[in-house]
Amino acid sequence: MKHAETWDHNTMTTRLPLLIATGLLALGAHAALASGSSAPFEQYQPDPTLKSASKANLEGRVRHACAVVQARMTSAPEASLERPCGCYAKQTMRSLDESELEAYRVTGYFNDTARAKALSALDACKLQRPV
Repeated sequence: MKHAETWDHNTMTTRLPLLIATGLLALGAHAALASGSSAPFEQYQPDPTLKSASKANLEGRVRHACAVVQARMTSAPEASLERPCGCYAKQTMRSLDESELEAYRVTGYFNDTARAKALSALDACKLQRPV
């Protein structure tokens, strides 16, 4: 499992700034954060467990990805971001319609309409938008 954790961390390091909120992917916390374009991810292979993950599991992934990205951007401890990232994950996941949720499950990141909703959730939860 150590190898998987390392892979998730390395993947987040290179991809999360483009995803924020959209998050959402591989077993620990891949992209669910919102921003940027999906073009750089054409070669990306999402975690196959996304297709069958519960909505609560997906929300947890988004929350974790948010904490990782926000901690990096603000130099704050991840633990201090639990509440605002929980707000973000909950608000984002509740706002997605079935087609947006399905697109996330298939691709591992938010499509354009879901990304807009995720950015709105970042603002509402008083989190920084990624550059």
